[in-house]
Amino acid sequence: MIEITRREEFCAAHRLFNPAWSAERNEALYGLCANPHYHGHNYAVEVTLRGPVDPETGMVFDLAQLKGLMRRQVVEPLDHRNLNEDAAPYLKGRIPTAENIALAIWEHLAEHLPPGLLHRVRLFENERNFVDYLGEG
Repeated sequence: MIEITRREEFCAAHRLFNPAWSAERNEALYGLCANPHYHGHNYAVEVTLRGPVDPETGMVFDLAQLKGLMRRQVVEPLDHRNLNEDAAPYLKGRIPTAENIALAIWEHLAEHLPPGLLHRVRLFENERNFVDYLGEG
């Protein structure tokens, strides 16, 4: 098996806030990230595909196709957006933590890729904090 990875970047604002909780409870858990005026990140997202090398093409998947898919399905719907209010429909109803954003990206991209090929979505919120989602199980 071979793994291939494509990295893209986007900038977005968000607020970590559970509307079912009081402002005090949100602030206690999320701290400054619960700021009602939002805050932003320069995100980086890496998508890793894993599979055998196709003997006809010499590739697991065409990286140019992956690039286009990521730009259309991830970057364009999220870049320079407020992830709580006007981001992609696949984020609606989710608290936009890095974990939930990575999970939503996985679920959305999986609809556009051959089954079983998506191996990992890694989302960097900054250079020190990132999450990996490897699918169910």
